[in-house]
Amino acid sequence: MYGRPAPLKPAAGLDLAARLRAHQRGLRARAERRDTLLQIVRAVGATLDPSKIATIVVEQAAEWLPAPCWALVSRNDAGQLSVLAAKGIEPLAAPVTDIAQWVMQRGEELIVADLSRDPRISSQLAATIMAFPLTCRGTRMGALVALDQVPSSRPPRLGQPLQRALRALLEPVAVALDTALRLQRAEALSVTDDLTSLHNSRYLNHVLRRETKRASRNGRPLSLLFVDLDGFKAVNDTHGHLYGSRALVEAAEVIRRSGRETDIVARFGGDEFALVLPDTGGDGALAVGIRLRDRVASHRFLAVDRLDIHLTASVGVATFPDVAASAEELIQAADAAMYQVKNSGKNGIQAATVPADTSYVMTASKESAPL
Repeated sequence: MYGRPAPLKPAAGLDLAARLRAHQRGLRARAERRDTLLQIVRAVGATLDPSKIATIVVEQAAEWLPAPCWALVSRNDAGQLSVLAAKGIEPLAAPVTDIAQWVMQRGEELIVADLSRDPRISSQLAATIMAFPLTCRGTRMGALVALDQVPSSRPPRLGQPLQRALRALLEPVAVALDTALRLQRAEALSVTDDLTSLHNSRYLNHVLRRETKRASRNGRPLSLLFVDLDGFKAVNDTHGHLYGSRALVEAAEVIRRSGRETDIVARFGGDEFALVLPDTGGDGALAVGIRLRDRVASHRFLAVDRLDIHLTASVGVATFPDVAASAEELIQAADAAMYQVKNSGKNGIQAATVPADTSYVMTASKESAPL
């Protein structure tokens, strides 16, 4: 009646062993994910660069979920969604931001087998997608999006351990990213002119020190243009400071457009502006200065206000290391050259040379460079 228990069948023993091995693999995978999470938290906590934080997240998520396209999307200062970091996503930026917008509005994950067939997002892109919101202090600040352009008949299934790992990854990342973005905005404000949105004199001093060191190290020239608006005081005196401020904003845009993409434009103070021209010698700097002077002279300031004011510009040019051995000397040389133009009839360009009394003035009567 109470005989020996029946021996396990070989198949049952093998099944139990297989389950045990699977369980052990699961434990190892969870331990590895936990260790990885700790490493990521340390890594994102060690940087205040939003792009680096986003790149760390994208690369790690791509290891856990082998989708070919990944992106971390966040809202920029203008309120627009932008891709902070991506992997294989460049041609798909538009649908990625649409997906991120949907996730951020609802604060919920989105997993879709075929985006082109899903009524929630209007898209012609046939692809499988997964998207996860980033939330910090109750604010939906971004989204992590995975995309595979091979659609599926059913949505991908994420196991509970992987879902928990992803959520655990995104929580500290959202905090770190929020902190980094706040700091980035604060730093931008500290080096930005409130009125014109150009760089301010603080940033100009910083970038000149940096660029003179780089130019010295690489044996390349560096030029600086100082620009003063002729007749601007009369705008303030005649029409008031409100219109004067509007004219400065217009002038800042004209000056910015006169430079090249590589040039750095700043408002030095009042109606004075500066352009830093990396890798540019005296001749190249003069060409930029001529273009700038001509564009200021041809611009109709405050035309939208039916005032139609004409201003001109006095431009001083100095080149490192030709006439200056430091950032401070470069500023002094460009500033002195600019004031020599002011004292010689205005609306011209002067290049500082050595010795100073051999510098020359290029006035408006000289041949103008093409716009």
